[in-house]
Amino acid sequence: MTLYEYIGPPAIRERPRGEPGAVVGSRRDLEQWLVAHPDARDEGATYVVDRQGRLRLAPRRSEHIDCAGGDVVLAAGELRFRGGRVVEISNQSTGYCPDPDCWPAVAAALAAADIPAPPAFTRAFVFRRCHRCAQINLIKDDWYVCLPRAWNFA
Repeated sequence: MTLYEYIGPPAIRERPRGEPGAVVGSRRDLEQWLVAHPDARDEGATYVVDRQGRLRLAPRRSEHIDCAGGDVVLAAGELRFRGGRVVEISNQSTGYCPDPDCWPAVAAALAAADIPAPPAFTRAFVFRRCHRCAQINLIKDDWYVCLPRAWNFA
């Protein structure tokens, strides 16, 4: 499996960080985490799959690199819960830019924790770095346009 390094803004990478995201290795761990983070029941959570293949969760507005404790990851993205199960999950992380083919690492981490989830990403994204300006772009609807360039009104 591919290990993804953080490629987001250097200022975020270099700042001090606290504890990494909580390891969620069982449904009980998930329920305890949701009790401690009640907002996640409505707005979802940030997740990574760490290099050991464990699911780590952090509040939705957390940076993925903080959730990972600054380390490389097997996958990263966002997820939403309903009734103790994952109902939406993506690979949307502009810090790590994981490919959609990181799904097996996510599926394995969820299965190991016995957390029910969809059979694949409910939203899968492709990231590209513009060769002209080095900007990272999130590709949506097969629209491969560099936004900083597209927004140049000069």
